Amino acid sequence: MSTAPRLSPTDLATDRVEWRKSSHSDAQGQGNCVEIAETYATTHGVIAIRDSKNPTGQPLLVTTTAWHTFTTATAAGHFDTP
Repeated sequence: MSTAPRLSPTDLATDRVEWRKSSHSDAQGQGNCVEIAETYATTHGVIAIRDSKNPTGQPLLVTTTAWHTFTTATAAGHFDTP
């Protein structure tokens, strides 16, 4: 199992990374939003994920393989509640 590197806050400063809000984020305005920095994978091989309510907090970093596996399983409905 590969491990994503821990990056410093400077590495992920908002002026250096382009964050994109999930299209499935809370449409009701409750602030339940997730943002991802896919373009970061190009230079570091990881996807950065953060809570939009805490943009200065440490993001979750996952490998591109793990991200692809997660998004594929999500799209296939593997995490849908009954």
